[in-house]
Amino acid sequence: MSNRDDLYWITQFTLIGDNKAFEKLIGKYQSPIRRFFLNLTMGDASLSDDLAQETFMKAFVNIHSFQALSNFSTWLYRIAYNVYYDSVRTRKQFIELNVPEVDLYHQTNNAFSAEKIDFYKALQQLKKEEQTALILHYMEDKTQKEIAKIMNCPQGTVKTYLLKGRTKLIDYLNNEGYDKK
Repeated sequence: MSNRDDLYWITQFTLIGDNKAFEKLIGKYQSPIRRFFLNLTMGDASLSDDLAQETFMKAFVNIHSFQALSNFSTWLYRIAYNVYYDSVRTRKQFIELNVPEVDLYHQTNNAFSAEKIDFYKALQQLKKEEQTALILHYMEDKTQKEIAKIMNCPQGTVKTYLLKGRTKLIDYLNNEGYDKK
C-alpha cells in the first residue's frame, strides 16, 4: 500500500465510517509500530504491545485531525512517539527500583541473542531523543525530515541526535569488545 492507498482508507473511514478501512491501516502499520516500541522499550514485548494498542486507539479517535500535510505514517509515528514519552513520564513518577535485583528475582527465558542484549544495553547509554532518532532512522527507515516531524524538532537537531547517538553507540560497543570489522 502506498500513501495514496492510506489516503483512500482514511477517507473511507472518516467519510463513510468503514471500520474495515481503518483495519487495513492497522494491518499495514501494526508491525512497524510494534517494532518501534520494542526497540524503544529494550525488548519489553508486553509494554510494546500496550503502547502500540494505545497508539492505534489514539489514531482511531483523532483521525479526523489528520490533514495530509505529511504522510500518514509520519502522523502515526508522531502519535507513537508521544505515547512512548507519556509512558516514560508516568513511569518516572514511581519509586526507583533496584532493577538488577528485580531482574534476578523475576528471571525468564529470553529469546534474544547476546548481541541484541548488548545492543539494547548500548542504546540505554543514550539520551531518549538519541535513541528515538537512531531507531527511527536505522530500524524504521525514516528520513531526517520525517524524524524531525515525528519528534517535533528542527532537522539540524535530528542530525545532531544521530551523530551523537552513533558516536556513543560505537564507543560503547568498542569498549565491550565489538569492533568495526
